[in-house]
Amino acid sequence: MSTTDSAPARIEARGVSVRFGGLVALNEVDLQVPPASVVGLVGPNGAGKSTLFAVLSGLLRPSSGRVLMNGRDVTGASAQARARRGLARTFQHPELFAGLSIREHVVLAYRMRHARRRIWTDLVTAGAFRRAPAAEDRRVEEILAALHLDTRAHQPVAGLPLGTSRLVEIARALALDPTVLLLDEPSSGLDARETDELAATLTRVVAEHGVSLLLVEHDVELVLGLSDIVHVLDFGVGISAGTPDEVRVDPAVRAAYLGTAEELDAAAENSTDPERVVT
Repeated sequence: MSTTDSAPARIEARGVSVRFGGLVALNEVDLQVPPASVVGLVGPNGAGKSTLFAVLSGLLRPSSGRVLMNGRDVTGASAQARARRGLARTFQHPELFAGLSIREHVVLAYRMRHARRRIWTDLVTAGAFRRAPAAEDRRVEEILAALHLDTRAHQPVAGLPLGTSRLVEIARALALDPTVLLLDEPSSGLDARETDELAATLTRVVAEHGVSLLLVEHDVELVLGLSDIVHVLDFGVGISAGTPDEVRVDPAVRAAYLGTAEELDAAAENSTDPERVVT
């Protein structure tokens, strides 16, 4: 994983504050997601992670501060406008269409990006999903295989386990061919093997397609092993930002967020274990 210092950040928060009446949810938070990088965002419940995600994705207007994408101010732009500029995100609680299959979710997302005029036909015309150009089929199959969803691609999403639903949502986001992807608790509901496979997939996405990732995640081991830069929030304030090694030894972070020294040392060992798939 690498960053490009000369290029503007794919997405950036500059001095972002959010107030709900007398409650300060975010207080002058700065965060950058450089090209082709993974940035982790950690902190306990109530730290402001979800609020910052909402601001970055255009679902919430900040009380002050700015949001930029590729150097352009998008603070007033809608979520749809930011999506057209290359932003995609997942949610903490997967939002899927119960009547569609796994593959149909990925196809719809692909067409939202590449063939928007087909969307209405897809939804109201029987058999629309079976009529696809070769380029679409190749890309959809590539995404499904990468997330190990290809063997159950035609299974309806209704009743899927939470972990599988999260993988479907990530697949749908990747089908939009984003330049920056905001991932909200992507490993929640996954077992250890699935988490390792997810980490490997995200690493390949960054390396092969140059996508930037902003990762909100309670799995400290995953964040430390996958991220180039980690930001830590405390009650809406950024208290630390740096490489995983720098954040790992920050006394305030060790005391307040990432657990005991033993837990952090174990995460450090696992993140460099040659048997792990993240590098």
